[in-house]
Amino acid sequence: MTLDTFNLICIIWAVVGVASFILLQFVTAPYGRHVKKGWGPQISNKLGWIIMEAPSLLLLLYFYLSSDQSLYASLLSFLWIFHYINRTFIYPFRIRTQGKKMPLLIVGSAIIFNCINAGLNGYFLANYETYTIASFSHWHFYIGISMFIIGFLINQISDNILIHLRKPGETGYKIPKGFLFNYISCPNLLGELIQWTGFAIIAWNYPAASFLIWTAANLLPRAMDHHKWYKNHFAAYPKKRRIIVPGIW
Repeated sequence: MTLDTFNLICIIWAVVGVASFILLQFVTAPYGRHVKKGWGPQISNKLGWIIMEAPSLLLLLYFYLSSDQSLYASLLSFLWIFHYINRTFIYPFRIRTQGKKMPLLIVGSAIIFNCINAGLNGYFLANYETYTIASFSHWHFYIGISMFIIGFLINQISDNILIHLRKPGETGYKIPKGFLFNYISCPNLLGELIQWTGFAIIAWNYPAASFLIWTAANLLPRAMDHHKWYKNHFAAYPKKRRIIVPGIW
């Protein structure tokens, strides 16, 4: 496969992501606080997280171990693997969601999503990358790595606040407070968007850009649904709190 053909596949995949964003304006993905009956068989949400996130980790690890990547490409592989180790084997065991379920349909959809995105990014890093040591001196490396680290920290701090809203054994929802929660409903999702924007800037290629588009296509509607849910379920929910961009939206 030529690089031009590969890039065209990435563009087509990105267009599908935009279509998914439009669809999610009318359909709320039924997992987490939005889970409901009528979406088929369900499994434990912790098990679901592990099953659906594992392909991203394993595919990138496979492409990394089976290829001779430059140091710059190896860094990109490491950042991806680092994120998905957390998402696959750490985050599911930190959340306090006893008895929560997730539809198998969501798990299956996420597996497809993760296989394609990890496949495209891993394949590029294994077969097409032409990074050199000089790549570390480009502006997009410094900006991108800074955004990745900042986004990861925002995501982790926000997740930690959400996880500790519940005491052991509690299952209800509360209004999160502190940190960026004072300004927006979903700083955890904002952090992830910043993180993958940083990754796309570091990588500066079509598969990373298409993954960013898909990330935004999933997380922005999710943030809108969370904000609406908070307002509907808590009469005292702060009226000045925005969805995902402080002071703006």
